[in-house]
Amino acid sequence: MLTHLTIKSSNVKTGPIPVSTSSFNNCPTNCGLKNNGCYAGSGPLALHWRKVTEGERGSQWPEFTASIASLPDNQLWRHNQAGDIAGDGKKIDGHKLTELVMASKGKRGFTYTHYLPSVGHNAQYILLANKHGFTVNLSAESFEQADEFKSLNIGPVVTIMPEGLPKTFKTPAGNTLVTCPATYRDDISCATCALCQKADRTTIVGFPVHGTSKKKANAVFMMKQI
Repeated sequence: MLTHLTIKSSNVKTGPIPVSTSSFNNCPTNCGLKNNGCYAGSGPLALHWRKVTEGERGSQWPEFTASIASLPDNQLWRHNQAGDIAGDGKKIDGHKLTELVMASKGKRGFTYTHYLPSVGHNAQYILLANKHGFTVNLSAESFEQADEFKSLNIGPVVTIMPEGLPKTFKTPAGNTLVTCPATYRDDISCATCALCQKADRTTIVGFPVHGTSKKKANAVFMMKQI
């Protein structure tokens, strides 16, 4: 399992910050978007992701974490524009996550995970990462699941959502959901927003389904509402 670091992303939505890509093997088996509407599963990113997964690009974990440690202090960076936290498909690899948190000390790193907090020690690992400066957003596939994750108080929460909804609204449990600004404003990117890096934020961030497989992603969301 390799991880590739792009020092300066050319993705307009991400902005010119360092971003990593992890092998497809890291993605948890429970993710409803796996091979079924994941935005990274098509287009140029999919080609890059495939090369990382097949071992044509990227580096072993020690080399990757060393690269993260060498980033400038206070550098905003995004782990996994494609892929997930290191794990076996069900349980997060706590050792590797701890190494990443240590390497990112003094930086502003953030990522997202579909690993279920209810499995193994996943919740504990996510909480510790968020407490020690590396932001792990719990990725939900419905508003109800987002509310469930929010109630755990172990980290910030994001969710997919259908297109065309208000920019800000309340979830079924009364939590405030804000739509990712970079999805509807051309002058905003991860580099200028950094909302997902704020581990102590109270709002849930929503990402409207997008990409060539957005119909599949929307179907995943709708099924989870039942």
